Amino acid sequence: MTAALETVGLRKSFGALAATRDVSLRVEAGARHALIGPNGAGKTTLINLLTGVLRPDGGRVLLDGADVTGLPPQGRARRGITRTFQINQLFADMTPLETVALAVSERRGLGRRWWHPLAAHTDVLDEATALLQRFGLGDSLRTRAGTLPYGKQRLLEIAIAIAGGPRVLLLDEPAAGVPEDERHEILAIVAALPEDVAVLLIEHDMDLVFSFARRISVLVDGALFVEGTPQDVARDPRVREVYLGEAAHG
Repeated sequence: MTAALETVGLRKSFGALAATRDVSLRVEAGARHALIGPNGAGKTTLINLLTGVLRPDGGRVLLDGADVTGLPPQGRARRGITRTFQINQLFADMTPLETVALAVSERRGLGRRWWHPLAAHTDVLDEATALLQRFGLGDSLRTRAGTLPYGKQRLLEIAIAIAGGPRVLLLDEPAAGVPEDERHEILAIVAALPEDVAVLLIEHDMDLVFSFARRISVLVDGALFVEGTPQDVARDPRVREVYLGEAAHG
């Protein structure tokens, strides 16, 4: 079966530093896959290679079996690779409804025609409203994004990504900076993402990782170190030594 997203021998160096070393990663269709590793393991570099922000020194990136290694970020996004960021990229003065409606319009090929006036495209607004309600943002449709609590901003960023109709969604630390009492909402939303979207989660919050992932890949010093089910990874003594610590998960 063709993977939704696959890398083959992906390599990237910055001078003498090998940031990724022959990474061959397979993310199945509809996967719930987590990528973990200590600070400096190369996770952000790998995500930038997957999305086209960086060009690899060697290896390939495949989307549904098609080689997209030479495509720029916007070309990969059109093919169905979408990401969120460690630090949100929202337009602070736009409302959630405006922002998600823009993403829906772009996916439908409407460009910016919905903007004048916003109410002209009721089908776009209906889809955006329904999506925001699913993400717990129904009470904040017309609130400026910059004034939302940070956890709500993270949810909005994920909603925007889903509005684009991705084939593969890369979630880069969605719980980063979110207060503890708001993380449960992030966890619930991530768990309820559409089953037809393959999700690769990059996260330091092990509760989120182990409650979400069906498969985990551990990256250490730019190379894949261990892969397997959450149970296998949690029991692996090498992972405990390098990353999780003996106290983690029993």
